[in-house]
Amino acid sequence: MAELLTDHLIFPNWPAPARVRAVSTTRRGGVSPPPYDNLNLAGHVSDDPIHVAENRRRLAAAVGLSADPAWLEQVHGSVAVAAETVAAPVAADAAWTRASGRACVVMTADCLPVLLCDRAGTVVAAAHAGWRGLAGGVIAATVAAMQVPPTELLAWLGPAIGPEAFEVGDEVRVAFLALDAGNAACFRPSPAGRWLADIYELARRQLRRLGVAAVYGGEFCTFNDPARFFSYRREHRTGRMATLIGLD
Repeated sequence: MAELLTDHLIFPNWPAPARVRAVSTTRRGGVSPPPYDNLNLAGHVSDDPIHVAENRRRLAAAVGLSADPAWLEQVHGSVAVAAETVAAPVAADAAWTRASGRACVVMTADCLPVLLCDRAGTVVAAAHAGWRGLAGGVIAATVAAMQVPPTELLAWLGPAIGPEAFEVGDEVRVAFLALDAGNAACFRPSPAGRWLADIYELARRQLRRLGVAAVYGGEFCTFNDPARFFSYRREHRTGRMATLIGLD
């Protein structure tokens, strides 16, 4: 199911209620110079703060934000916070809200952004799911914080490193097999003698185990699409995309 693309934004193609607004940025449409070219939205990567502020202003104007999103200090953990309580970046890897006007947001450059909403359009959430957060339970913590039956939730998997590029060591495979032996199907040997991991399928399996059956997205590869996406693994010194969700 193809996503809806503009020149520099991705709109999830999922059956979310009308009052749910969601978007994922690309690296296009901003003012930052290399190596952050050009829509870098992160303030922690040594980009000029003036450029970051202008990029965030452009994002707000493009998607009609009436207030700053709930920017987080992401730490590859499993803490989920209420977006309306975030006055300044807090150490957390997910945010949720039932209130209109304050978007949940996560930033990524290979890690997996996961958006969630309920079918009734009463609660939304965004989670930053790198392999550590995914193995550590960030999706489970986010689903629990939303306080609705998981069967009533929809999930969308945003741009992340794809299964042809995400090479990991034995410790990553061991961590996921300890959670579910069936996760072995998400790993295959790499030519370098390590493992190629499918973070999209690992997330899908985890969502299904939690009871979230309606899962969409998962069709991009940040590593193999340098014209569109930042990739920490590809460039190391680079910018960050943002994936947002909120309620009208």
